[in-house]
Amino acid sequence: MDSQTVSRHAAKPEAPTAGTLKPNALGVVGILFFVLSAQAPLTGIAGAAPIAVALGNGPGVPAAYLVAGLVILLFSVGFVAMGRHVVDAGAFYTYIGKGLGRTTGTGSAGLALFAYCTIQAAMYGLYGAIVSGLVASHTGLDLPWWVWTLATMAVVQALGAAGVEMGAKVLAVFVLAEFSILAVFALVTLFKGGGPEGLGLADSFSPSAALGGAPGVAVMFAVASMFGFEATAIYGEEAREPKKTVPRATYLAVVVVTGFFALVSWMLISSYGASKATAAAGKALEGGDGAGFVFAPIAADFGGWVGDVLPVLLATSLFAGILTFHNSANRYLFSLGRDRLLPIRLCRLNRRHAPWTAGCVQTVLAVLLVVPFALAGKDPVLTLFSWFSGVAVLAMMLLYLLTSVSVVVFFRRARLDARLWNTLIAPALGALGIAGAIWLILANFTTLIGGERTTALWLTLSVPVVMALGLVAARVRGRTVAPADG
Repeated sequence: MDSQTVSRHAAKPEAPTAGTLKPNALGVVGILFFVLSAQAPLTGIAGAAPIAVALGNGPGVPAAYLVAGLVILLFSVGFVAMGRHVVDAGAFYTYIGKGLGRTTGTGSAGLALFAYCTIQAAMYGLYGAIVSGLVASHTGLDLPWWVWTLATMAVVQALGAAGVEMGAKVLAVFVLAEFSILAVFALVTLFKGGGPEGLGLADSFSPSAALGGAPGVAVMFAVASMFGFEATAIYGEEAREPKKTVPRATYLAVVVVTGFFALVSWMLISSYGASKATAAAGKALEGGDGAGFVFAPIAADFGGWVGDVLPVLLATSLFAGILTFHNSANRYLFSLGRDRLLPIRLCRLNRRHAPWTAGCVQTVLAVLLVVPFALAGKDPVLTLFSWFSGVAVLAMMLLYLLTSVSVVVFFRRARLDARLWNTLIAPALGALGIAGAIWLILANFTTLIGGERTTALWLTLSVPVVMALGLVAARVRGRTVAPADG
């Protein structure tokens, strides 16, 4: 089996109605905006950084971002190597199927859909709560959070159907806005020499700082903040020169996100002073306003108007992430339909070559995940957002691990790439790092979801249950994830 056969396996002559996604629609920058919006940088900083500082290793949190980035970078080496030979909107499940067999690949497809749909539903919960509060404070119109959430689902569905180029343009505006304000704050703080205790380089990046407190908690939240970078491969079919565009976008995304989170978190800690940052983060969390730990020093530098702008940017940050995960999930559904693992009707495209039916199904799944919380009157932040974001991160990390192992197996068998670093050493090191991250997540899962142990147990069990159901479905279906490898 040659690489051309592998990379073009999706275009099956026996399924002419399946179609293909619009080629040459995205360049490196377009894909990068999808990835950065999935990371929702303002959400990651405002949501994760205060908890990581208060409960993790305090001023050593920036080092945790570097460790997480290194692990993801090692994973990316094998991920990119596989992507040069397998181009498919199903990304993870296709990659895993190539190395670990069709049954495992199909099982992982269910897990990938579960991860993308739950993280999107989690973001809908936080988004609805934020927008409801913003509208009420500025207009006096006090509507339940789920009204804004359901209305936004319709907008997301429309943007998804408008085509990948339109989605990239919308995301570019939102991502640039949130990136700009955080980046300007970080750079201003850096160039003026930090806060009351200076830059505190050693306080944040020395080995003693990195290992102080509870570093496992900090690394866990840092890894969670990286969620979504793998979307580069999902858009391979729609990329210009995917064998060049996808690797560049992947590496650029990992480096940019790692550097961004490390720098911004470092400057946040510096703005308070390393000796006072942990207490400040804890006080913000106790007051029920963790984001205030991030917003306060930015407002102090730029003026009170920032306090009005940042909540709006937080809402648009979430919207960008929601749209990205909608696109990721509907491309998984599209690919599963094309491979005959789900009804082939999911492959139907509209005039803009966007996966219309798959997009509608994804929106219905979002409704089914969100509405029960609304009907039960649950707090959308403490339950929907906290629970589903935690379980999605755990599911995605398991997919990373399976993909790393699959890369090693695939290249040992296929011999399409002789580079040991790219096909063996880096993927193996990445797998070890990801396994360690999974252990940290499991050990601290109750903290991650902000819930009770019983809730944490049920949510944790949902991940292997979904994987097991996928494996059973694969055996019952008796279909292949990809053509036989000869």
